[in-house]
Amino acid sequence: MNLKEIIKQKLDSSFPETKFEYSDYKDEFCVKLDKNFIVPVCNLLKNDSELQFLLCEDITAVDWATRKNRFTVVYHIFSLKNKFRLKLKADVDEKDCNINSVTSVWRAANWPERECYDMYGIIFNNHPDLRRMYMPEEFEYHPLRKDFPLLGIPGSLPLPKK
Repeated sequence: MNLKEIIKQKLDSSFPETKFEYSDYKDEFCVKLDKNFIVPVCNLLKNDSELQFLLCEDITAVDWATRKNRFTVVYHIFSLKNKFRLKLKADVDEKDCNINSVTSVWRAANWPERECYDMYGIIFNNHPDLRRMYMPEEFEYHPLRKDFPLLGIPGSLPLPKK
């Protein structure tokens, strides 16, 4: 059994109460899951002796603008043991724009989650230090959202004085 089949089997048997969507495009294996299962699924993927996804390479988001679940949070994780990269995706609705933080699983998730919060406005529940990292704390907008104007909002960010 190859690693993709092992991942499917372990996830399906460990979490029978949810449905996973699996896709494989250009040798990039992806698992789409319900956002409520992100922490337990990540714990399994990291701590399983056969899988050992010990490295969280990146976390980002996609703004679909017009979809019901406007945002998709994307996790790129890597198994050094198996030399295998896996992508996890979880949809987040704009009205309930939050997902649980995976910093309890991978400490390296801290800054990428802060970046998603700052740029998209996605709140990561239980994050140890969720604050903006690029924009000032009082800035009320999120620049990577599709509805944010390309040239910004005039007067929304004071420019430094000469």
